Amino acid sequence: MLKEFREFIARGNVIDLAVGVIIGGAFGAIVKSLVDQIIMPPIGFITGGLDFSQLKWVLKPAVGKTAEVAVSYGAFINTIIQFLIIAVVIFFIVKAVNTLRREKAAEPEPDPAPTATEALLAEIRDLLKSRGA
Repeated sequence: MLKEFREFIARGNVIDLAVGVIIGGAFGAIVKSLVDQIIMPPIGFITGGLDFSQLKWVLKPAVGKTAEVAVSYGAFINTIIQFLIIAVVIFFIVKAVNTLRREKAAEPEPDPAPTATEALLAEIRDLLKSRGA
Protein backbone atom coordinates (compact mmCIF):
# COMPACT_ATOMS: atom_id res chain seq x y z
CA MET A 1 0.00 0.00 0.00
CA LEU A 2 2.87 2.38 0.78
CA LYS A 3 4.41 1.62 -2.62
CA GLU A 4 1.12 2.41 -4.39
CA PHE A 5 0.79 5.64 -2.45
CA ARG A 6 4.35 6.64 -3.41
CA GLU A 7 3.60 5.94 -7.08
CA PHE A 8 0.38 7.93 -6.85
CA ILE A 9 2.13 10.93 -5.31
CA ALA A 10 5.01 10.75 -7.79
CA ARG A 11 2.68 11.09 -10.78
CA GLY A 12 2.99 14.39 -12.58
CA ASN A 13 -0.72 15.15 -12.34
CA VAL A 14 -0.78 15.01 -8.55
CA ILE A 15 2.25 17.29 -8.27
CA ASP A 16 0.76 19.71 -10.83
CA LEU A 17 -2.50 19.72 -8.88
CA ALA A 18 -0.66 20.44 -5.62
CA VAL A 19 1.21 23.34 -7.21
CA GLY A 20 -2.08 24.66 -8.62
CA VAL A 21 -3.76 24.52 -5.22
CA ILE A 22 -0.88 26.36 -3.56
CA ILE A 23 -0.79 29.05 -6.25
CA GLY A 24 -4.60 29.28 -6.11
CA GLY A 25 -4.47 29.87 -2.37
CA ALA A 26 -1.91 32.62 -2.79
CA PHE A 27 -3.95 34.13 -5.63
CA GLY A 28 -7.04 34.05 -3.40
CA ALA A 29 -5.18 36.04 -0.74
CA ILE A 30 -4.14 38.61 -3.37
CA VAL A 31 -7.72 38.95 -4.61
CA LYS A 32 -9.01 39.29 -1.02
CA SER A 33 -6.56 42.10 -0.44
CA LEU A 34 -7.52 43.71 -3.75
CA VAL A 35 -11.21 43.65 -2.87
CA ASP A 36 -10.86 44.66 0.80
CA GLN A 37 -8.21 47.34 0.40
CA ILE A 38 -8.57 48.72 -3.14
CA ILE A 39 -12.03 48.07 -4.58
CA MET A 40 -14.32 48.37 -1.56
CA PRO A 41 -12.96 51.67 -0.08
CA PRO A 42 -13.89 53.71 -3.21
CA ILE A 43 -17.28 51.97 -3.32
CA GLY A 44 -17.73 52.83 0.35
CA PHE A 45 -16.74 56.42 -0.38
CA ILE A 46 -19.25 56.65 -3.22
CA THR A 47 -21.97 55.22 -0.98
CA GLY A 48 -21.31 57.80 1.75
CA GLY A 49 -18.68 56.04 3.86
CA LEU A 50 -20.48 52.71 3.98
CA ASP A 51 -18.16 49.83 4.97
CA PHE A 52 -19.61 46.71 3.36
CA SER A 53 -17.63 44.36 5.57
CA GLN A 54 -19.46 45.75 8.63
CA LEU A 55 -22.97 45.41 7.22
CA LYS A 56 -24.99 42.93 9.21
CA TRP A 57 -28.48 42.09 10.30
CA VAL A 58 -28.51 41.64 14.07
CA LEU A 59 -30.83 38.82 15.11
CA LYS A 60 -30.02 39.03 18.81
CA PRO A 61 -27.92 41.83 20.34
CA ALA A 62 -25.04 41.08 22.68
CA VAL A 63 -26.02 40.88 26.32
CA GLY A 64 -23.27 40.72 28.93
CA LYS A 65 -20.90 37.90 28.04
CA THR A 66 -23.23 36.53 25.37
CA ALA A 67 -22.09 37.51 21.89
CA GLU A 68 -24.53 38.94 19.38
CA VAL A 69 -26.10 36.77 16.75
CA ALA A 70 -25.95 38.44 13.34
CA VAL A 71 -26.09 37.71 9.63
CA SER A 72 -23.01 39.39 8.11
CA TYR A 73 -24.29 40.05 4.61
CA GLY A 74 -21.64 42.73 3.96
CA ALA A 75 -18.84 40.17 4.29
CA PHE A 76 -20.85 37.95 1.95
CA ILE A 77 -21.00 40.78 -0.61
CA ASN A 78 -17.19 41.12 -0.37
CA THR A 79 -16.83 37.36 -0.89
CA ILE A 80 -19.06 37.48 -3.97
CA ILE A 81 -16.94 40.29 -5.43
CA GLN A 82 -13.79 38.25 -4.74
CA PHE A 83 -15.33 35.24 -6.46
CA LEU A 84 -16.30 37.31 -9.51
CA ILE A 85 -12.77 38.69 -9.82
CA ILE A 86 -11.27 35.19 -9.58
CA ALA A 87 -13.81 33.87 -12.10
CA VAL A 88 -12.96 36.64 -14.60
CA VAL A 89 -9.21 36.02 -14.23
CA ILE A 90 -9.64 32.25 -14.63
CA PHE A 91 -11.88 32.85 -17.67
CA PHE A 92 -9.18 34.92 -19.36
CA ILE A 93 -6.48 32.36 -18.51
CA VAL A 94 -8.56 29.50 -19.94
CA LYS A 95 -9.41 31.61 -22.99
CA ALA A 96 -5.71 32.31 -23.61
CA VAL A 97 -4.78 28.63 -23.21
CA ASN A 98 -7.57 27.58 -25.59
CA THR A 99 -6.41 30.15 -28.15
CA LEU A 100 -2.86 28.81 -27.96
CA ARG A 101 -4.13 25.23 -28.34
CA ARG A 102 -6.24 26.18 -31.38
CA GLU A 103 -3.25 27.90 -32.99
CA LYS A 104 -1.10 24.85 -32.35
CA ALA A 105 -3.79 22.53 -33.73
CA ALA A 106 -4.21 24.73 -36.83
CA GLU A 107 -0.55 24.33 -37.77
CA PRO A 108 -0.31 21.54 -40.34
CA GLU A 109 1.68 18.57 -39.21
CA PRO A 110 4.61 17.88 -41.53
CA ASP A 111 4.32 14.69 -43.52
CA PRO A 112 6.26 12.00 -41.75
CA ALA A 113 9.38 10.79 -43.51
CA PRO A 114 8.81 7.53 -45.36
CA THR A 115 9.91 4.41 -43.54
CA ALA A 116 12.80 2.37 -44.90
CA THR A 117 10.33 -0.13 -46.41
CA GLU A 118 8.34 2.61 -48.11
CA ALA A 119 11.51 4.19 -49.50
CA LEU A 120 12.67 0.82 -50.86
CA LEU A 121 9.27 0.16 -52.45
CA ALA A 122 9.30 3.63 -54.06
CA GLU A 123 12.76 2.89 -55.47
CA ILE A 124 11.59 -0.44 -56.91
CA ARG A 125 8.52 1.27 -58.40
CA ASP A 126 10.68 3.94 -60.03
CA LEU A 127 13.05 1.29 -61.45
CA LEU A 128 10.14 -0.69 -62.88
CA LYS A 129 8.68 2.47 -64.44
CA SER A 130 12.02 3.39 -66.03
CA ARG A 131 12.49 -0.17 -67.52
CA GLY A 132 8.94 -0.35 -68.82
CA ALA A 133 8.95 3.07 -70.48
